[in-house]
Amino acid sequence: PGGAPDGDARVPAPVVPPDLPALLERAGVPAGAVTALAADAARLWGPGATGVLEADPWQLLALPGTTPDRADECARTLLGAGATPDDPRRVEALCVHLLERGARFGHTAADPAALARALGGYGVPRPEEALAEAIEAGAAVLFEDPDPDAAPTPVPPTAVPPGEGSAGAADDGNDGNDGDHTMGGEPGERDDFAPSVPVRTLVGTERWAVAEESLADGLIGLATTTPAGRPELPTEPPDASGGAPLRPGSSAAELWSTVRDHGLVVHTGGEAARAEPLAVVAAARAAGLRAGVAVHHPDGVRRAVAGLPDLPVATCAGLLTGREGPGRDEEGTLPLDLVAVLDAELMDVEAAAALVEALPGGARLILSGDPYGLESAGAGAVLRDVLTAAVRGLCPSVVSRTPDPGPIGELVSGVAVGELVPVEAPDREVVVVTARDAGEAVHRTVQLVTESIPRAFGTGPASTVVIVPGEEGPVGGLALNAALKAAVNPGPGRFGGFDPGDRVEYREGPGRYRPATVLEGTPQGLRLGPAGDPPPPGTGDADHTVTVPPERVATSVRHGWAVTARRAVGRRWSAAVVVLPGDAGHRLDRGWLHTAFGRGERHLSVVQGSAGGAAAAVAVPRRVERVTRLPLLLRRAVTADGGGATA
Repeated sequence: PGGAPDGDARVPAPVVPPDLPALLERAGVPAGAVTALAADAARLWGPGATGVLEADPWQLLALPGTTPDRADECARTLLGAGATPDDPRRVEALCVHLLERGARFGHTAADPAALARALGGYGVPRPEEALAEAIEAGAAVLFEDPDPDAAPTPVPPTAVPPGEGSAGAADDGNDGNDGDHTMGGEPGERDDFAPSVPVRTLVGTERWAVAEESLADGLIGLATTTPAGRPELPTEPPDASGGAPLRPGSSAAELWSTVRDHGLVVHTGGEAARAEPLAVVAAARAAGLRAGVAVHHPDGVRRAVAGLPDLPVATCAGLLTGREGPGRDEEGTLPLDLVAVLDAELMDVEAAAALVEALPGGARLILSGDPYGLESAGAGAVLRDVLTAAVRGLCPSVVSRTPDPGPIGELVSGVAVGELVPVEAPDREVVVVTARDAGEAVHRTVQLVTESIPRAFGTGPASTVVIVPGEEGPVGGLALNAALKAAVNPGPGRFGGFDPGDRVEYREGPGRYRPATVLEGTPQGLRLGPAGDPPPPGTGDADHTVTVPPERVATSVRHGWAVTARRAVGRRWSAAVVVLPGDAGHRLDRGWLHTAFGRGERHLSVVQGSAGGAAAAVAVPRRVERVTRLPLLLRRAVTADGGGATA
């Protein structure tokens, strides 16, 4: 799951208007940043980019890497005294910038009071009024969604002084719609037009509003389709050759019977539970339905087809673009009667809306994922929000009873519920290493990757991943990748910091990183080939080399021995080394640990400082709770008496 490709290094460079670089230089943009910024502006606004920025320099905030301070400096340079803190252009650009920045943290909307405070932090006078004016101008959208769970706002009886309000206005011929007086009836009378259901007020952009509303409509449609409108599934699942048996009483059998009777089903569980929707899809295909599986990352394809080589599995991005899967029929829909989405927690709201919109009438959808790990890189919290709606009766949910095996599975399961307890690991499946300082942490990590793990498990460094909280710092991704490169593939980095044979990560789009190996550097750019073994045929990766243009190498390619947990989602390696600096626990949370600890299939090493960062992190369920509208929109399908959606 993920959005359509964005930032793909194979996208042709845009045509930059000839006068745009000069304008950016005149605005004070540093010389080294002009070329990239001009290309971004041309990509966004096309031939009219120069005119856009001349009319409104604060539109620079729409371009990657531009800060409000930089935009203010450029505006003052171009506009002089006309660049004031309360300029409507500035307020509107800041409003959009703040909402888009929130989307990078997963929010699809914001509380108006919080947004106004943020505007005030950038020196906007009277921020509440300024926000209201920006909304009126169309920079943002105000939403008032019914929210029965919110505390109702008391509706006081009207208390209008004699001679004022509609009663007094009637005496002098006023119809009650002019002036500043309060509209109302007699003193003590209650307003019959006050909303009977509390509302939640949020501010957002049209982009996320369209996605969430489209997704809500599609999910409600799936949940409310009558059985007669869906292809029939037999009560007893047919035997699917190579598929996991749907034994009576098992979680897989429960999922089968639930999918048989409903158009939308939520399924949750860990790594081992992924076999259950796969078994249901295999059985549905044996019953004659057109059924398939969508996953977040090509590595998910590898794991899915390991026991079911004939099962049609595609990445969600590939399925939506047509690069993978069955393509679209003449009506533009996916020719599938049943789709099981694995890694649903990693699906952003735009990708989910696109997928649901692409399903034909009468299709069934299984959203399967792990609600305890990291959420999508893009905006939204689709799995969380649909689970919330399922509890309220929108659709059924199936919680897998299949535990993840072994010491790693036991550790990860404990982290999910906030417990960090020692596990028995007789074959050293889980090892904790304490490092006294950053230098020792780097040394022990390199030693684990290049010596200890290969000696104990017979796997080379290519089968091990190092997971870090961030790129910066003495034990961050940059430092560890430099140390690992020196140990595994030393070289001068003659091609933009890379050498042939380097293990790298290539950014295909938001939250989607593909492992690769540097083949060579050419005048056209850095040429990358597949990492490790060739990918399975039909996954869109078989013919897989890509040349990254020189100007995009710095933003699209990173060394890949050590990666952040965000870049590791949707994938697993034979072994994982999780590095937790001493202060990391106060910046991480339970979801981060759950994801990081679950990346190793056979072995997990934890290198941590003496402060024990894991214990501090596991105590915090989530440091950021995403603000979204989807749960409010899905409530429309649930009856007022608490019943479920009409099926």
